[in-house]
Amino acid sequence: MRTHTGEHPFSCVHCSASFVMKSHLSKHKRTHVGERPYSCANCDASFVMKSHLVEHTRIHTGERPFICVHCNASFMQKNHLVRHIRTHTGERPYSCVHCNASFSMKGCLVEHMRAHTGERPFSCVHCSASFLRKSHLAKHILVHTGERPFSCSHCNASFTLKHHLTHHIYSCHDKKDP
Repeated sequence: MRTHTGEHPFSCVHCSASFVMKSHLSKHKRTHVGERPYSCANCDASFVMKSHLVEHTRIHTGERPFICVHCNASFMQKNHLVRHIRTHTGERPYSCVHCNASFSMKGCLVEHMRAHTGERPFSCVHCSASFLRKSHLAKHILVHTGERPFSCSHCNASFTLKHHLTHHIYSCHDKKDP
């Protein structure tokens, strides 16, 4: 009945999360104490919930039980299938409250909202730079580490960004592919 009334009487003492069922609160508490009782038999991964272990195990088995009825694409997780189906239906259920933008994935809306709020949650530990995206921070950190992960197969040149390597190969070696 609580599901229909919206009542969430079981509250976490560590954060603002609340739950309809006491068992859900018990599972949630594990995230605060670091308890991960479900371990993978194939690798060192461990999980708070058994369902997460079941999903993870598919990485090792290759099982992809969720099939798209539109194109037969298969997925390891149901939520990945749901997200994929939106490419066929055009559904964009996540809408910005500030403008007319809408998105097929919640993460894209969250990232978009940062343009309105000015939030830049990914900060460099080496300088004062901050970024909208984690991937932008990762690229920036290469400036500090000196790492150049993209190497030219035609000479000894290496680059921090893949598109710099592509440009180098095109302009210096007259080739179209890296």
